Amino acid sequence: MELIAVITTVADTAQADALAGAAVEQGLAACVQAETVRSTYRWKGETVAEPEVRLLFKTTRTRYAALEAWLRARHPYELPAIFALPVAEASADYADWVRTAVDGV
Repeated sequence: MELIAVITTVADTAQADALAGAAVEQGLAACVQAETVRSTYRWKGETVAEPEVRLLFKTTRTRYAALEAWLRARHPYELPAIFALPVAEASADYADWVRTAVDGV
């Protein structure tokens, strides 16, 4: 299966909406889901706990490099988490839709 889920987080819904909308418009993702989460992490010697918005970009393995480079150039964080998870299985019709949305651009 060539579909992947690319995940990152941002500070708020305005940042999430901007990245999600532009990624879909540019054919880097077929769909982007956003959900509020609470993250706890160490940053510059301090433990931080704060709300974030997690973005899940639905795309293909062939579009990952372009999506990662695009996110790095636009991400508001100094060190954004950007990683991809393989999609083990997906319905054939849905997988075709994702491929057409991102590879047909």
